[in-house]
Amino acid sequence: MKAVLFDLDNTLYPAECDLFSLIDVRINRFMEEIVAIDPAEVDGLRRRYWKDYGATLQGLIRHHAINPEAYLDYVHAVDVGSRLVVDDALRRSLQKLPIPSYVFTNGSRCHVDRVVTALGLEGLFVDVFDIRIADYRPKPNPDPYRQVLARLALAGDQCVMVEDQPQNLKTAKQFGMKTVLVGAAATGDVQYPYVDARLAGPAQVGSLLRNWSEVAC
Repeated sequence: MKAVLFDLDNTLYPAECDLFSLIDVRINRFMEEIVAIDPAEVDGLRRRYWKDYGATLQGLIRHHAINPEAYLDYVHAVDVGSRLVVDDALRRSLQKLPIPSYVFTNGSRCHVDRVVTALGLEGLFVDVFDIRIADYRPKPNPDPYRQVLARLALAGDQCVMVEDQPQNLKTAKQFGMKTVLVGAAATGDVQYPYVDARLAGPAQVGSLLRNWSEVAC
């Protein structure tokens, strides 16, 4: 393995922090106040856009001609520090990883920077691949995975992907990546044939990589 790709939200921090609820409110407000969508239609449109495109943003681009940068600035203007605290255990774990770490997210770079700073993880990620990597097309669409691998100049089987969303790992496995599910889905009873390992949290990735390395030897 030559790279480990970490998702951001609900992966580097527990879903119980409920940071996305703040973003969720901002998405609704953007649709109502900026795009002038009837509030009664917002929930239905968001469900439809998630189903059809994997993210609200892509639906708004396609059907409402919004400025995606204005959207990203607006929805991520939340008080990250009100929900997240420094995670010293995760920092120590990431510092010991035997391969370089990257963030691969459907969020924006500025959101990544704020979250990483709040968690005390500055300087631990070689690079960030955000929603812009494939013209605002989100995971689990294959395009961003393809672009990330091209940027890294690596094959899929040289990468490990750590995620809280099983559907995003399904695409990763199609590219040959090792897949690690974390968070609530990892502790559930549903079996995912494309998931190679389940962990309670990202701090356990280091020991998992060392175990895989020993098995490979």
